[in-house]
Amino acid sequence: MTTTRLNPLVTYGLFLAWAVHDAEELARGPRWVRENLPALRERWPGAPERVWKAVESVDEREFAAAVGVMAVIVGAASVAGARSGGRSAFYQGAVTGFGLHGLVHLAQAAVVRDATPGAPTSPLVVIPFSLWARARLRRAGVLRPTTAKGAAAGLALAAGATVVSHAVGRRVAARF
Repeated sequence: MTTTRLNPLVTYGLFLAWAVHDAEELARGPRWVRENLPALRERWPGAPERVWKAVESVDEREFAAAVGVMAVIVGAASVAGARSGGRSAFYQGAVTGFGLHGLVHLAQAAVVRDATPGAPTSPLVVIPFSLWARARLRRAGVLRPTTAKGAAAGLALAAGATVVSHAVGRRVAARF
């Protein structure tokens, strides 16, 4: 394994890819949920009511605020990656979590049998960027080995960041 200089697009590209993906989610998300929630409730009548209430409770302001909070998290991961030459565990976890997040979007779309928010950019931006970035990190000799524990941690990072961003977003949206 040869150590090479890491192109800044590998690290800052995470933020760029995320921004494209979340812009698509922001443009489609709340409206898609409003339009499709009745059919989803009908299709899965056994789903717990708390799930439907949680989905219904997210409005445009909360969603936009959550995207803003997530921008800070992903931006921080990108900067950590750039400063460390891609070695940062936070950055590499974010890249892994981002790619796994794209797979979750594809699974959601398959289950719902519709192009859910986030699904269109997942195979076009999210997954390709994550694979490309990991390949560049590997080529530079800085990629940490991925284990089942590491993949779970990456997915947990993505899920946790999403939960935190919505909690903060809910509070921010309530103020305005």
